[in-house]
Amino acid sequence: MFKFLPKRAVAVAAALCTSAVSLGAVAAPATAASKPSFAIAFEGPLTVNSPQLGLNALYGVELAINEANAGQTFGKLPFTLSFVKKDDQGSATISPTVAEELVSDPSVIGVVGPMYSSATKAAEPTFSAHDLATVSPSATNFALAHSGWHNFFRDVADDSIQGPADANYIVKTLHATNIVVANDASTYGAGLAATVAAQAKADHAKVTTETFPGTTQCNAGSGSPTQYPDDAATIVSAKPQAVFYGGYYCDLGLLLGALHKAGYTGKVISGDGSEDNALVTSTNPQSAANGVYASCPCAVVGNTPRDKAFAAAFTKLAHFAPAIYSPEAYDATNAIINAMKTLASGKSGTMAITRANVVTELHKLSYVGITKTIAFMADGNIAGTAIYVYQVRNGKFVELGLE
Repeated sequence: MFKFLPKRAVAVAAALCTSAVSLGAVAAPATAASKPSFAIAFEGPLTVNSPQLGLNALYGVELAINEANAGQTFGKLPFTLSFVKKDDQGSATISPTVAEELVSDPSVIGVVGPMYSSATKAAEPTFSAHDLATVSPSATNFALAHSGWHNFFRDVADDSIQGPADANYIVKTLHATNIVVANDASTYGAGLAATVAAQAKADHAKVTTETFPGTTQCNAGSGSPTQYPDDAATIVSAKPQAVFYGGYYCDLGLLLGALHKAGYTGKVISGDGSEDNALVTSTNPQSAANGVYASCPCAVVGNTPRDKAFAAAFTKLAHFAPAIYSPEAYDATNAIINAMKTLASGKSGTMAITRANVVTELHKLSYVGITKTIAFMADGNIAGTAIYVYQVRNGKFVELGLE
């Protein structure tokens, strides 16, 4: 991946906040002299609860739509695309309302997102009931693909792949035999941590499990930022060689600072929810983030002309470099557009582009993206199991390779 330039993008987030009323655009109706217009929506956190992860994906979606309208990706299309942006704040409480807004907009033909597993779990029944395809670039909870939602897709491997890979890396590569596995009580964090703990035990490690509720400032949790000195003391008392944390970068940063002050010197590893340079800026002192590992089912890109063109275009649009979930969101959007193009090429033309038909076409899809070939299994999971590991070195995440 393009890891990582400093990119809190405060100005961008502020602009989104001040223009919140305009986040849900409606596609213009077709006229006799124009092509029919459809909308692709993005749903994720844009203002609170780890908003950088949402912003990383948002601009991947917008870039794909812009390039498709310009004929750069798929050639001249018989339709135009508009972009609907929805901020669900990563919240399972807010996401159902956002889903209702999206299914009520007849122009919306597909959704990239939701981003977070908890928000996805809460919103998906609404999307499913209206046959509206959702392609998440980041929601990894295992159960999401096993809830009977025919419209649900994701272009990253789920926790049943990532968690065991993380545990094996901790035990077999980092050689830790006494491990604390902690989580933030979120659907994502708890689910990933559970699979790590199970595999670590199978690998004959001693495992202590802990739950430290995430804070309201990070993922709409119930915890307090003042809890982490006590949490760190709980970890240190177990004398672990390694700590796995299932959760998001903003709370892990608080825990890292507390562990540093408590004198912990072992290894720390987390998942993709922490794999952003914002982890470093969330840690006090920032040097306490050095050495932290993070795994991700997201791709390593940046070595081909196509990757480099994506990076340049993304940076020009977003004013920060692409990061975790940026290329996955870009590929998810292009997967939807590719399905639409295929439908429009038949005898019925653009009349064949319906929500239900897009869902059906995505189940048959094989599209070569910048991260991987996007092909979905019957349950909506991506075909592929690659998990990459990164480490913070000198304040930046660097890719170490496949787990």
